Amino acid sequence: MNNIDRIKEVFNQSIKIKKAILADEIFIERIANVSDIIIDAYRNGNKVLFAGNGGSAADAQHLAAELTGKFYLNREPLSAEALHTNSSFVTAVANDFGYDEIYLRGIKAQAKKGDVFIAISTSGNSVNLIKAMEYCNDNDIITVGFTGASGGKMKNYSDYLLNVPSTDTPRIQEIHIVIGHIICELVEHALFAHDCR
Repeated sequence: MNNIDRIKEVFNQSIKIKKAILADEIFIERIANVSDIIIDAYRNGNKVLFAGNGGSAADAQHLAAELTGKFYLNREPLSAEALHTNSSFVTAVANDFGYDEIYLRGIKAQAKKGDVFIAISTSGNSVNLIKAMEYCNDNDIITVGFTGASGGKMKNYSDYLLNVPSTDTPRIQEIHIVIGHIICELVEHALFAHDCR
């Protein structure tokens, strides 16, 4: 396969996954439900926390920035944070307790009842996310899993699971950002559209 054909193939793969989600009304409803949960959390004075590893950490940071900065509207910032952005914290906890503990300790330090924790993992099997989600489940912190098709072990700890119908890591990550952008748009519109006419 030459480069031109490969480029077309990658676009077609991405389009195929998006069409599969578009045809899945239950999946679409789950995205809407997650948006509503986040809207309610903000209205109740809560926040959204994100976490992931590798490319999913970048996605976590990206989506937190969309909420704290802006998406479309010039408006007040929303409280959102990616838990890995303090490198001193991450490296200290990884050194002293092990890498599997970094997000658990971050959640314990920052999350409270009614907050939303969005855990992003293409496999759904990241131990550091699962440990944090377990704590959330026991402490009335809402969990949202962004995963690939199977949901991995995270499906057992996700109050809301958005499992992209693919096993291809790059394609899953691309769709995670699409879903995240949709959620950010819906949240921003619900909370601020009336102030930004």
